[in-house]
Amino acid sequence: MSCSGSTSSQCGKPAVPARLSIKITGIVFWGVLLVGMLLTLLQVSSLEEEIRGRHVLNTTRFTERLEALAGEDGRSLVEQEGLIRGLLRDYGFLGVVIEEGGRRYRFGETPENADVHRRVLHAPHADGRPGQVHAITLYHQGLSQEIEQRRKLFLIAMGLMFSVFGVVLQRVLDRVLTRPFMGMVETARAFTSGDTGIRFDERRDDEFGFLARFFNQALDHLLNQQRELQEALVRVQESEAALFEEKERAEVTLHSIGDAVITTDRAGCIEYLNPVAERLTGWDLKKVRGLPLRQVMRLVNENNRQPVENPVDQCLECGEILELAAHTLLIREDGEEVAIADSAAPIRNRTGDLIGAVMVFHDVGHARKLARQLSYQASHDALTGLYNRREFEERLRQAIGEAREKGVSHAVCYLDLDQFKVVNDTCGHLAGDELLCQLAQLLQGKVRETDVLARLGGDEFGVLLHGCNLEQAARVADELRQVIHEYRYVRDEYSFDVGVSIGVVGVTEQTVDLAEIYSAADVACYAAKDAGRNRVHVYQPGDRELERRRGEMRWVARIHQAIDENRFILYCQALEPLREETDEPPHYEVLLRICDENGREVPPMAFIPAAERYNLMPLIDRWVVERVLGVVGAGQARDREAVWAINISGQSLGDAQLLEYLLEAIGSAGLDGNRLCFEITETAAIANLRRATRFMEQLRALGCQFALDDFGSGLSSFAYLKNLEVDYLKIDGSFVRDMCSDPVDYAMVEAISNVGHVMGIRTIAEFVESEEVRRALMELGVDFAQGYGISPPRRFDEVVAGLREAADDSATVIPFSMSQRL
Repeated sequence: MSCSGSTSSQCGKPAVPARLSIKITGIVFWGVLLVGMLLTLLQVSSLEEEIRGRHVLNTTRFTERLEALAGEDGRSLVEQEGLIRGLLRDYGFLGVVIEEGGRRYRFGETPENADVHRRVLHAPHADGRPGQVHAITLYHQGLSQEIEQRRKLFLIAMGLMFSVFGVVLQRVLDRVLTRPFMGMVETARAFTSGDTGIRFDERRDDEFGFLARFFNQALDHLLNQQRELQEALVRVQESEAALFEEKERAEVTLHSIGDAVITTDRAGCIEYLNPVAERLTGWDLKKVRGLPLRQVMRLVNENNRQPVENPVDQCLECGEILELAAHTLLIREDGEEVAIADSAAPIRNRTGDLIGAVMVFHDVGHARKLARQLSYQASHDALTGLYNRREFEERLRQAIGEAREKGVSHAVCYLDLDQFKVVNDTCGHLAGDELLCQLAQLLQGKVRETDVLARLGGDEFGVLLHGCNLEQAARVADELRQVIHEYRYVRDEYSFDVGVSIGVVGVTEQTVDLAEIYSAADVACYAAKDAGRNRVHVYQPGDRELERRRGEMRWVARIHQAIDENRFILYCQALEPLREETDEPPHYEVLLRICDENGREVPPMAFIPAAERYNLMPLIDRWVVERVLGVVGAGQARDREAVWAINISGQSLGDAQLLEYLLEAIGSAGLDGNRLCFEITETAAIANLRRATRFMEQLRALGCQFALDDFGSGLSSFAYLKNLEVDYLKIDGSFVRDMCSDPVDYAMVEAISNVGHVMGIRTIAEFVESEEVRRALMELGVDFAQGYGISPPRRFDEVVAGLREAADDSATVIPFSMSQRL
């Protein structure tokens, strides 16, 4: 603490008189006052001379002005009273007496105590003749009186100035000198009075701060020495007390701790048992004192029931600290068993000689029970009681290693329940959990004890069949499928048939790792589902269908990476209007490619099936729309007049977020909706008719157009056409390609064209690859043609650049799409 900045009364002690600052203030004040008085006297003396000189000068100037007035217009001075009074005010005179022609004229005041100046004035006539002679007497304030007034004001000002100076000086000296000095004095007095926690104020940067730091260091050093002496004295006292209390404390501690403690002599005979040791062993110290410890403590292994050597005997033999073997049981005097963990340490005297041993142990029964529970929970599924995914994978790794080292074949069955979601959606998740538990019991009854049955997550199970080849594993898998298929789950008034799709994979010497097993099993299970569900599919190396599906799974990561790295490339293909009388804006269909890791362009048929299977189409559709609107919305007027068509996948039709994004993005781009045409495949529109209708209604409200792609490929094309409000029908290319050689294809194209025209829908023929087909389409009245025979696809940025360079370009454009044909 510090009292340096406070008064002594705050520290509870009498104040020290502050005489030093008063002395210094007095010396400086009176010195300055003496100098001021000398300067004042000199100033007053010069002031008198100044006043006298000014009076004489004003008298002269006043006289000269009167002479000038007398000779100006021939009037006498007496007649110019107003001007004379003005001059009196200008030159500071009290009054004037003018003698003219023996008469005296008085202007202003003429007090008797005023100073008088007399002058003789010659006033000439206007023609230059000598005029009258005037005697003038000027009265002004007495010189002594004015000097006295000025002196008085000056002295008053000086007095005030020195008074203020004295007060300021007193304050300054008090702040910079008296306070810090008195603070140090008070701190010193407090320290000498016993307040050892007080310190000098070190915050100042001047000599006082330096002295304070020096004094504080000295005080700290002094106090440290005093403290060390006191601590040394305390240590001596404590050592004396400790020597007296050590035995008592040791006995109390041994009686109080929660661990059992047994001490023996050099021969291993018991000398001491604390109360915990008596309770755990069941023996009383009085009965066992002096007996060998091995007779009192019988130890066995809880797993094999074999006797365990007492650690005290080993410790006395080797002279080192030892721990009891794991899974040890202590058999009490009454035969009860207690799980213990312990250690034994040697006891030595001052010379280091071994004089005995101490054994410390405690009851770990509860801890072992918890450990077993935790181990079970870490390896088992909480719902079904089966092994969990973590334990299954650990067992599978061991099986892979065994197959490599010993050449033993194993098999893995990957089970995925069919229609499990129906149970959850109908009866709730509690019913789904109950079904999983019942199925787990059914499956457990169909596998061997050596096999591993696990719940991998959700409605997926895994079975590791030890020592099974693929043929045997396939039979077991079919038995599992059959038992689930025959099981009927009843909940309330509902009854459910649950099937399962199973993928079977072998574990052989050629198996690489866990990831390979999971990938193959997943692919095989998907193949079983695609084949109609409730089936078993065995994975065989070289299976084309499975390899294709595995390739699709690899495409998932590649598609995500391509989006993140912006490696999608947009192309577009021109559509040619076949009706000469129409004045159509340019139309293009925008196509999609991927630039792979090696810089090669990959056509959409390589990755679109994977994107559709794994629900990536909305992500790709969003990317395409974003790029198209970003370029077209910022374009010039001539390329903004083209019609841009964007293909929308069937998955995107039900994506509410994509629809919301489209509505917002079109509005933000400032693009007329009638310049956008969204292509929807016929099969996707029919499969999602309600969603497709809602999707089309909201975008048509912005003026957007719609085209029904691949029309004619569905089974009920014409039946659904009246329910879909579209602007274009894109005739499926499988009919257009051979229409000139196949009458059926020709009839289909003609029928679609006729129906479209009757309904007011324009038609577009795809896959036009020859002039012969083009002419046939013109004869049938088809509105547009598209294909390599019309125009091959071009880079999108090149087409946009061409449109901006040539305002009269007649090419037709439809927005970006992910055509799966190129």
